[in-house]
Amino acid sequence: MPVPVPRQRAIPAVEGGQAQAASSPGAPAGPAQAAPVSGVPGQRGVPGALSGPEPSATRRATDADTAPLTLLVIEDDPAGALTVPELRDATGRQIRVRTARNLTEAERLLTDDVQCVLLDLALRTPEADGDPADELAVLGHVLRLAPRHAVLALVPAEDTEGGMAAVRAGAQDYLFRDELDSRLLSRAVRYAVERKRSDRAERRLTESRLRAQENARLERGLLPTPLLEGSSLRFAARYRPGRSRALLGGDFYDTVRTPDGTVHAMIGDVCGHGPDEAALGVELRIAWRALTLAGLCGDRLLSTLQQVLEHERDSDEIFATLCTVDIAPDGRRAGLCLAGHPAPLISRPARPRALVGGGRRNRAGRTDRNGTAGNGAAGNGAAGAPPVAELLPYENGGPALGLLPNARWPRQQVELGGEWSLMLYTDGLIEGRTGEGRERLGQDGMVDMVRRQLAQGLRGEELLRAAVNEVRDLNGGELTDDVAVLLLDRVA
Repeated sequence: MPVPVPRQRAIPAVEGGQAQAASSPGAPAGPAQAAPVSGVPGQRGVPGALSGPEPSATRRATDADTAPLTLLVIEDDPAGALTVPELRDATGRQIRVRTARNLTEAERLLTDDVQCVLLDLALRTPEADGDPADELAVLGHVLRLAPRHAVLALVPAEDTEGGMAAVRAGAQDYLFRDELDSRLLSRAVRYAVERKRSDRAERRLTESRLRAQENARLERGLLPTPLLEGSSLRFAARYRPGRSRALLGGDFYDTVRTPDGTVHAMIGDVCGHGPDEAALGVELRIAWRALTLAGLCGDRLLSTLQQVLEHERDSDEIFATLCTVDIAPDGRRAGLCLAGHPAPLISRPARPRALVGGGRRNRAGRTDRNGTAGNGAAGNGAAGAPPVAELLPYENGGPALGLLPNARWPRQQVELGGEWSLMLYTDGLIEGRTGEGRERLGQDGMVDMVRRQLAQGLRGEELLRAAVNEVRDLNGGELTDDVAVLLLDRVA
């Protein structure tokens, strides 16, 4: 099932406050760092870590402007040749500086309020063992210790190649040991911190995009492919999940043709519209297809589906509504089962209308308005009259799946006629609002809407697209519930 794409979170700044240099006699004091650039989000005491979203952009900018930085200097030159000038942040406050003589001490001093590390590459780790070919081992060790911190590499004078190698290995920038003036170091530290923030934000964004693409591929693979080979019926469907950035919700549908020529169609709705409901909907759809191809139909099929639901749901309160239709091979009649689901809508060509008086009676026993004879067949409707749309009978439906242990779902026989269009839908299509009040569209409103669209000549995919778009427009924006609509057409 789809993995929720996490919201992007801010990279916090450090805790505010002035710190004293932590250098000992004979050891140089580490450099200080300016405050972060305005607009970078911050959070107290969790530098370099992912944080939750701040309440407002104003607060994020204020925190970033007021929080000073802390710098950890890692160097072990016994001569104390490394000298770092005193630095102050953009507001004039002295920057906190810590100095570590080895990696063990650095690990102890690398607390949450450190944002940047200034590392002397002359430092050696035990695994390096003085081997010049392994001079970047110390940098790799520090990067493992501080994966969320900006790292500046300190290299000997004119060792540009060594500095570039450090950047390729993961450092944000490099500096020459003999060029540590106040302005250059302050700029380098600020740049390193902001570049680390930018890199992490870009990485999170890339991961989110990849995750979203993977989810989309998975969800597209879980959507049904109708099995209608050999059938003359035309199929169309529209699906709009209620979850943001999702392709799959708790609604599900499917259509298959069995070897005897019967076309089976189904549409259902698991209560709720989150990823768990989407997963359960996929399970029910696959189970329905397997049971249908195995020859089950009507009450036997729905009773078995209820068992699947009861075993797969996370809570006894989860239920699902379902509508199944099995259309006879000749296409003129169908069996209908409703499990707490709205009844399908059927539209047929208009029949000739009888006059109140006068005119000639046709062979079907009706009188044409123009006094001309007609055969009364559904396929030869009155010229120019829009199709007739109405709901199929729903009085004998059963309860939703998962509500009653020993429920039964009677199968109703329905006469379709020679030419028709059958629309199955979920309640998301009829529960949208029709204005600023509490009034919902409802089934009657949907029937009127579809009649109007049929009169405009819309059919198939165009009809479904227009219906879903109009429901959304009437709602005043996107619908909060999932919407699924399935259409089967038979042309005489």
